[in-house]
Formats: sequence, structure tokens, C-alpha cells
Amino acid sequence: MLRAMFAPQGPTVRELAVQALSSVEHGYDLLAPKFDLTPYRTPDVVLDAVARALRELGPVDHGLDLCCGTGAGLDVLRQVCRERVVGVDFSAGMLEVGRARAAAGRTDWVRADARALPFAAAFDLVVSFGAFGHFLPRERPGLFAQVRSVLRPGGRFAFPIAAPPRPGSAGYWALLAFDSAMRVRNAVWRPQFVMYYRDFKLSVVREELIRAGFVVELRELPEVGRRADGTPRCRLVVATAV
Repeated sequence: MLRAMFAPQGPTVRELAVQALSSVEHGYDLLAPKFDLTPYRTPDVVLDAVARALRELGPVDHGLDLCCGTGAGLDVLRQVCRERVVGVDFSAGMLEVGRARAAAGRTDWVRADARALPFAAAFDLVVSFGAFGHFLPRERPGLFAQVRSVLRPGGRFAFPIAAPPRPGSAGYWALLAFDSAMRVRNAVWRPQFVMYYRDFKLSVVREELIRAGFVVELRELPEVGRRADGTPRCRLVVATAV
């Protein structure tokens, strides 16, 4: 079943086991060469939907992809930013792969921790894709404060957020099992590997963003589809710095 989730050229079960027993940073260093062949990469349908929604907000000059990995989100920024875009990640391996695959020009790749960003208030737009499970809930207020600190007044912080699976559904039990397994792993093994998908709840995150100095709105991403009850499968959070 595990192998069915990955492309044939993707990581082996043994490689995934080694990565899972590493730290978050070293695990992603190891995974980097095959990361784009795993389900962890943000799907193109989500990237395209976010790019469309951001274009509707109007062009911007400078953009930052927070926790950029191998650079899928940087492709989105290059569609909406008129000047330079920057990707920041703490995994040297992910940055190396991203640099090697990226087109030349107007992209900077910076190794840094998202909780201590080495930038002034120079960006009009910050995006992030699929990274928030790597931050514990107690770390999020500081993370959002860091994002606010690198945005110009009126700048935006945008990221997609998927609707949670219905209680009792297969997706619900899969996420519960994954998070439970990670908590057991972290209780008995060091270094920790923080990856918890159920802790990022929209209602809580919205309040944290407001306290960090943002006005928050939600935009539907209809390209990603709707659930059986008609609600969107995915929304774009757009937080504007005030």
C-alpha cells in the first residue's frame, strides 16, 4: 500500500524509514532528490488554483515562498511577481535540488529557519504550501509574527488550506492514525520529527493571524472541487498586514 502512494522512481520503503528516524531537517535533506515524486509535493491543481487566485488580487513586486522545498511554490510566485522572488527553507538538500531545477534569473534561494527570518520588511507577498504541519501549535504565533515582520504594510500572506475530513471517514481515520504514529515515534525516539496534520485548524489559525496583525479573508479554490455537501475542498487564506 505504501509503495502505491509513490511513483516507481520515488523513495523506497527503506529510504522512507531512514528519513522518518531522522530529524526534520536531515530527513528532508535525504528525501530531496525524490521529493517531487512523492505525495508530499503540493499537487499541480492546487498550485494552479492559487496562482489564478493571486493573479486576481493584482500583480506584486517582491514575493517570498516560506519553507519552499524544491520550489513548486516559487513557480506560482514567478507568475504573479514583477520583480524578484525568494525561496527560504532550512533543508540544504531541498534548496540544492530546487536551484538545479529552476530556470535562471530572478530567484534567490536562502537557507534559514522560518522562525527566525533574515529579512527586513521587503516583501509584498508571502506564500507557503504544505509546511505548517512541521510547526507545533505553540510555535505558530511566533511564525506568523515573523511573516508579518517581513511584509510591507498592506502586504499579503497567502496559503491554501484543505477542508478537514469528515469524522468517521477514511481520510479522518488515516490522519488520526498518522498523527498517532508520529506521537508514539516522538515519545520513544530522538531527534523528533514534527509532522502533525490534524493540529492546523482554520478557526484557531485565523485568530492567531489576527493577533499577529493581519486582516484575514478566505477565497474559494473551485478548481480543487467540492465535497459531497457542496462545501469547497480547499480555500485560500489571504491575510493582509495592517
